Amino acid sequence: MPDGKSQLLPSPRKDNAMARKSTRNTRSRIVSAAWKLFYEQGYEETTVEEIIEVSQTSKGSFYHYFDGKDALLGTLSTLFDEKYQELALTLDPQTPAMEQLLFLNRELFGMIENSISMELLTRLLSTQLITNGEKHLLDKNRIYYKLLRKIISEGQEKGELSRQSSTSEMVKLYALAERALMYDWCLCAGEYSLRQYSMAVLPSFLSSFLPSRDQILMGSVPSQERI
Repeated sequence: MPDGKSQLLPSPRKDNAMARKSTRNTRSRIVSAAWKLFYEQGYEETTVEEIIEVSQTSKGSFYHYFDGKDALLGTLSTLFDEKYQELALTLDPQTPAMEQLLFLNRELFGMIENSISMELLTRLLSTQLITNGEKHLLDKNRIYYKLLRKIISEGQEKGELSRQSSTSEMVKLYALAERALMYDWCLCAGEYSLRQYSMAVLPSFLSSFLPSRDQILMGSVPSQERI
């Protein structure tokens, strides 16, 4: 029978989980503070010291995660994923899959317009084209891709989305559409509203995701969803 002391000792598994959470929180605070400052006062005008101060971390913590300010340019996908994680908590499972996808896009593009420097977004997108290293935007382990796979696969199961394409193919097409819209917005130097333009064109682009009447009649949609 274990003695009283052993019962009071913390679980190693619990300690490891708390350590990982603390690590994510520290890194996340640095990333969020950096992009906030980049947007408010510009990349060149922002110093590492200011990022440390706003994030309420330490110099040691900063350099534990990043070699310097330039290394933060590759963390925009992290910022996007934090937004998706926040949005995922607000999604109603009863909302049709297509509406969920369009909602995510509206909210993300609204955030980009209101809090991300176009100059830095352009720099990130351009470096992703020429880098021989890690392409952060294509990392399939991102929350972004996991959330898209969940929404699309559940939509296919319910008959809300077509089954003519695989879940992976539809996730790839959706991500492609979003990247194309961001690239064009940067190329046009933000002469139009990214959010508003996407709201106008994305539904048409994603219309191929919807089950056609022929598909329904052929039985490619579950019987309870047929018309």
